[in-house]
Amino acid sequence: MGEQLALHGVTRRFGDRTALDDVSFTVRPGRTTGFIGANGAGKTTAMRVVLGVLAADAGQVTYGGAPITPAVRRRIGYMPEERGLYPRMRVLDQLVHLGRVHGMTTTAARERSSGLLEELGLAERSHDHLSTLSLGNQQRVQVAAALVHDPALLVLDEPFSGLDPLAIDAMGELLRERASAGIPVLFSSHQLELIERLCDDIVIIDAGRVLVAGDSATVRRSTTGRRFRVRVELAAEASSVAGASWAQALVASVPGASLVGQDAGTLLVGLTPAADDQVLLGAAQAAGTVREFAPVLPSLAEIYREVVR
Repeated sequence: MGEQLALHGVTRRFGDRTALDDVSFTVRPGRTTGFIGANGAGKTTAMRVVLGVLAADAGQVTYGGAPITPAVRRRIGYMPEERGLYPRMRVLDQLVHLGRVHGMTTTAARERSSGLLEELGLAERSHDHLSTLSLGNQQRVQVAAALVHDPALLVLDEPFSGLDPLAIDAMGELLRERASAGIPVLFSSHQLELIERLCDDIVIIDAGRVLVAGDSATVRRSTTGRRFRVRVELAAEASSVAGASWAQALVASVPGASLVGQDAGTLLVGLTPAADDQVLLGAAQAAGTVREFAPVLPSLAEIYREVVR
């Protein structure tokens, strides 16, 4: 099992602009952490501080509870948003070279590189120049470059950019495999549905400040409050009430309830932490036959809009 990466109160300024403002979050071993934010929010700056490319003006980065060292940083698999491979070099030769830079023997680097290219569906292109590959396949090679030295920690900046659906699936599976082996995995993406599907933990950053950080399920439960989907087959007396007033009357009878949305006989009802969901169920049963009563977790897109606005 790997060690935990943590940022503690990290601040970084560029002149009068504060790019990171007291940023704190953890990347736990054996888990994937999705790093979310608009362009310019501070994601790349935070990653560069982790890598030591940029120094923090305040705060520190730790790995395994101790300040991160150059030796630890050499064990990070990093994929920058701006790709940096050699376009006129053959794919396999390039990966072997990078493995050697990380201290691997030529034999070990070639074996590891060939295995990664096989995993990523590029074995047949291993002797082609990088420049002859599609942008999506170049992206796959960039991921292989981050993994070739069998890193203890993965930090990936927009790894899914430009990938087709099949390549996204392959990449997601590869990241899950690395996490299941105990490696902490941090990656940023604007594709919120991918982060929702792949990540155990979530960090949302805006204007250099962390707004939300934690376990994905906990974040989804806590940011927008509890919600329930309630589908009612109305009794005759309730169905005779015009428009949406029956739904409004239902939620008005439940302390701490609010009507978030409505589609015919299906309601989305929000509850405050103190509200009793059994009172809501009783009110729904009084209105008619309850066909569905289930908690609903908000989507990551909803959470993002809620906390950033």
